[in-house]
Amino acid sequence: MKISVSSYSFASLVSQGLLDADSIIDKAKSMGFEAIEFAGLYVPNGVKPIDYAKSLKEKASDIGIEISCYSVGADFLNNDLDKEIERVKKEVDIAYELGAGMMRHDVCYRAPDRGYKSFEKNVDILIKGAKAITEYAGDKGIVTMTENHGFYAQDCRRVEMLVDGVNSPNYGVLVDIGNFLCADEDPVVASSILKPYVKNIHCKDFYFKSGREHKPQGPGWFVTRGGNYLKGATVGDGVVPVVQCINVLRSEGYDGYITIEYEGTEDVAACIAAGKKFIEENI
Repeated sequence: MKISVSSYSFASLVSQGLLDADSIIDKAKSMGFEAIEFAGLYVPNGVKPIDYAKSLKEKASDIGIEISCYSVGADFLNNDLDKEIERVKKEVDIAYELGAGMMRHDVCYRAPDRGYKSFEKNVDILIKGAKAITEYAGDKGIVTMTENHGFYAQDCRRVEMLVDGVNSPNYGVLVDIGNFLCADEDPVVASSILKPYVKNIHCKDFYFKSGREHKPQGPGWFVTRGGNYLKGATVGDGVVPVVQCINVLRSEGYDGYITIEYEGTEDVAACIAAGKKFIEENI
């Protein structure tokens, strides 16, 4: 397996003007990562996204680091379905120019404002969107995935229902072992259910505080669907059983990327490096 890092891990440094997409590649390489995943692109003013993707591919090739995946947002449920499909297809074009063999896209973030609220009543719309994208991407040699992400489509059984509905060997799951906690699921149990569908892994960890206790006052905490509290942690320092989850996902032969995604408020570079070391020593 190869250890990758998500560009999202460096988001706070980008917002402070300390890094941009070009320097993120250099930073990832200097930290010893074999690959980098781009969660969207920080496109400079006046540059077309498709052209910027080409330049990033050249940059990565020049310094000897792979681009493991391209991740984008999408909402087939609360936007016009046909327009959203066409928009996400353009993101597939960017993934192709990046040289990424995989692309993760969301499918929705919340129930629609009108009509049915249950996932089961809306899943056919999501299946239609995801199927259209994976068929388009497959022609370009790109595997597509949906992550357990966004609260509404986060539970393992909902993700399984979606992937089974699309029913394509070109479509599967980017399993984020930490994100199950956002839906108050046991990460090990959820990983065991989704392991037949795994195409890629996000390695993420969280600090946890029960919703039965007082609300945390420090920065970075957010509320799960069930009213508990989470905050991003260095991989290995939080409550996610990282090693067990990864071993479960590997038990059916997974040998792809493990991508660190750090979203805490501590020293970014130090926490990413510590998480990488944890994976190298324990997995």
